[in-house]
Parts: sequence; structure tokens; C-alpha cells
Amino acid sequence: TYADMSEVDLVLGNAEKLTASAYADFGQGAAERVRVNDIMSLRETAPQMLDSFEGQTRAFLQVQNGCDHRCTFCVIPYGRGNSRSVPMGAAVEEARRLVANGFAELVLTGVDLTSYGADLPGAPNLGKLAGKILKGVPELKRLRLSSLDSIEADAGLMHLIAEEERLMPHFHLSVQSGDDMILKRMKRRHCRADTIDFCDRVRRLRPEAAFGADLIAGFPTESEEMFENSLKLIDDAGLSVLHVFPFSARPHTPAAKIPPVPGAQIKARAARLRAKGEAALAARLASLTGSEQSLLVERNAIGRTPCFAPVRLSQAPEPGTIVTRRIINAEAGHLYA
Repeated sequence: TYADMSEVDLVLGNAEKLTASAYADFGQGAAERVRVNDIMSLRETAPQMLDSFEGQTRAFLQVQNGCDHRCTFCVIPYGRGNSRSVPMGAAVEEARRLVANGFAELVLTGVDLTSYGADLPGAPNLGKLAGKILKGVPELKRLRLSSLDSIEADAGLMHLIAEEERLMPHFHLSVQSGDDMILKRMKRRHCRADTIDFCDRVRRLRPEAAFGADLIAGFPTESEEMFENSLKLIDDAGLSVLHVFPFSARPHTPAAKIPPVPGAQIKARAARLRAKGEAALAARLASLTGSEQSLLVERNAIGRTPCFAPVRLSQAPEPGTIVTRRIINAEAGHLYA
């Protein structure tokens, strides 16, 4: 372990690392070199934010941490603890501060964002929080959501998707597989049809919506037929921005005990998923050629559409500016305006 290494002065847990006092002596001469409490004992979390991204145009506001689920491949709950949410009032105040500091766009983040609020009095949900932020911070121009578990999307969130233009129509889903048996062995809470249904429902509300997804290639026992179901899900759900992960067993997880898929097959399947994703992204970007898009300008003459597509600008205003431009071309993963 790190604590056994002579060159390591101090080992901090995920709760302790966020406490300034933990760094007071940086472990020099400290009797307690390892300061790691039981992560499962934590009951609260504070809003955490990254104050700059892409030329100070966008800020990340963490409103949730930890996870109550126990997917068979995942060690996150053992490092982050159970789900904990930032109270709505504190989240709105932090959003207000960030917007006052000049950020045009906020991204709500969390380890399991759609579980937001279950641990708070009255059990508010993500839709209620997003609505409170949009109403309480009218100066906020754009609000995004990070990775979602579609099966947990609440009715209030769906209403905002339909009615609130400041909620950006790009949704990244924690999908992991397109095969029902593999999803069951992963101990996920959704099935293949749930992902397709969510994307279809959102498109009816916001036809311009774009969807991304996390997908794991080569989960133990995955057959070629099971993998093909994941491959076909890209078309069936209309996914266009993929985060592909070759399966890698994590020690002490149930999945690590299941008979594995050979490494060469895992690598090949991941490559096929990525190739399919690149083709889907190229097709979606090409479909935007000729359209007018509202762009949030970042550094290096790049703008982002509401669906988070990158756009190269021939003449770029100051970062943080929102402009409307016509898309003239799509090439190599970018749009051109």
C-alpha cells in the first residue's frame, strides 16, 4: 500500500483530502501518517466546484457524492461512500456565486447524479434541484447535467427538458451494456429497452437532443451475440458520443470472480465500439451542416453548441460570449462555422 512506501509522507482518505487542516504539516513528523476514516460513516457532502474550464466559460458544481448501488464491476462506493447530497439552498447559493464570477454555463455533477436528494429532508430530486437553480439564478445562461442513470430520471426533470431552453439538450447516460443478461450480471437497474425508451421520450420533448453513453466492452461471460446487442444499441438508441471502457477486473468485486473474456477479444470489441461511435458522431455532426447554432465561445476559437458539439470559429469573440453562427461544414469530429 501507499502507507508502506518510505517516500510517502501522508495518506488521506476521500473525506480528509477536502479538509485544509489535513495538509497543515504534510505528514512531516506526524504520528498519524494515515488519516483515513470509514467512508461509509459520512452523512453529508459540501458543494465542490472547479472554477475554470476551457477559458473560464464553464464551471462544475458537484451536488452529490457516493453511491448506494453495488454494481458488480465497481469499487466507487468503497472509495466514495454511500450517496450524499448537497442541500438545495447551498447548491443554489454556490450557483449564484459562480455565475456572479462570470461563468455562462454550469454543469451539475455527482457520482450518481440522478440519486440526488434521497438522503435529504423531504427527498427532493434532481429535477427539483435543477428547477430551483434555474429559477433562483435567472442570470445563468446554460445549465448542463453530467452522467445520468436514465432509470432514475424523475418527472420534474422530464418537464424541465421539455420546457426549459436553458437546460442543455445533451444527455450522457450510464448504460454500460446493451444486453439484458450482461446488465443483470452487472447488477444494473435498467434493461436494454429502458435506454431506448428514455432516448425516444427525450427526443419527443427536445428533437435536437443528443445522447452519449458509457459502454463496457468484454464484461465477463459476454458472448459475441451479447456484444452485438451493445453494438446495435448505438443505432437503436441513437447514441453518438461514446465513452468506451475495456473491462478491467477490480480486486474484491464480484465481477472479478466471473470467468473472463480473453484480453484480445476485449481489446477488439472495444475497438469496434469506438469505430461505431466515431461513425455515429460523424453522422450527427453532418446533420447539423447548414443549421444556425447558439455557441458558447471557449479558448482557441472553439464554440460549443447546446448539444456540446465542438465548433471551430473563423473569428471568435471573447471566451464566455454566446453567439449565433451558421454551420458550414463537419469534418474530423468538429463543426465549422
